[in-house]
Amino acid sequence: MTDNTLRKTIFLQASREDVWAYLTQPDKIGKWFHAPKAALQEGEELALYGNDSGDRLVWGEVRKAQAPAYLEYSFTIKPMNGAESVVKWTLDAVPGGTRLSLEHEGLPAGEAAFGLTLALDKGWDSHLGQLRDALHENTD
Repeated sequence: MTDNTLRKTIFLQASREDVWAYLTQPDKIGKWFHAPKAALQEGEELALYGNDSGDRLVWGEVRKAQAPAYLEYSFTIKPMNGAESVVKWTLDAVPGGTRLSLEHEGLPAGEAAFGLTLALDKGWDSHLGQLRDALHENTD
C-alpha cells in the first residue's frame, strides 16, 4: 500500500438504503459503473464486468459490507499489474438525503504511475456523476 489516495464526496437526494442498493445490487451498479453478476457481500469475491463488452474489468474482495453505512473492497484493474488498492464508501444521512464519500487508497505512486492516478480520478468523477443521475432519476 502507498499513501496515494483519491477522495471524493457527493450529496444525493436519496436515503442511505437507496444509495446502498446502488453500491451493492447488480442491476443498480450497472446503471452507473460496471455490473457484478451477484450482489456485493462481505467476504465474497468482487468481479465487475463491462456493460457492453462483458469483460471482467475490476476484481478484488468485498472486505466489509455494513448496510447502509460502510462498504469496503479491494480493487485491482489490469493497468495496475497485480497491485491491490482499497475502495471505501461511507454513507452518512444528512437532511434531505445522503452524503456519499469515496476513498480509494493504496494506488501505485510515483511519476510513472501518475497517469493511472489521473485516469482513476477522472473515472470516479464520471461514475459518481452517473450515480447521481441514476439515483435522482429514480427519485423524481
